[in-house]
Amino acid sequence: MDGIVGGEADARAYGQPAAEIRSRSALQQRLIDLEHLNAAGLRQEWRRLFRSDPPPLSRDLILRALAYRLQEREQGGLSKATLRTIAAQTRGFRANDPDRAEPRARLRPGARFVREWRGRTHTVTVVEDGFEYAGKTYASLTPIARTITGARWSGPRFFGLVRRPASKAVPQSSTLSREGRERG
Repeated sequence: MDGIVGGEADARAYGQPAAEIRSRSALQQRLIDLEHLNAAGLRQEWRRLFRSDPPPLSRDLILRALAYRLQEREQGGLSKATLRTIAAQTRGFRANDPDRAEPRARLRPGARFVREWRGRTHTVTVVEDGFEYAGKTYASLTPIARTITGARWSGPRFFGLVRRPASKAVPQSSTLSREGRERG
């Protein structure tokens, strides 16, 4: 044995083909080389492997994604059945997630929001490039809410565009009265 755990001698001892051993050794070397690349080198490797610009991720996440991609190319990725299972489970989780953000409402120019705050009525009009309030145009509702209240408010929440999650109360039909519990 060559003293390296997972080395060629260990692989041969378990009856693995020489080509697979060399391939794994080459992959191991490429993974080691990745760790020594600077930021520019990692971005270049990302472009080579993914054929797109790298996303703004930390060095650690980029290294992990590149390592996975190298291993996936060398040893194969997930099976189609596994990918389908993951996709189905993801859809199921998203559908049952009470904290999932609601789809944003599409606001058309001309729509108005009216909100009463401390005895005064405030009207905001949706325009092509944002929102108009008190003769000024704003890019979003949040600075308008801040102007009105003087505090850090979410604009969509202040104007009632954000729904609160449904309460998790038990429906009355499933609760038993005291008499029903004693009989059942």
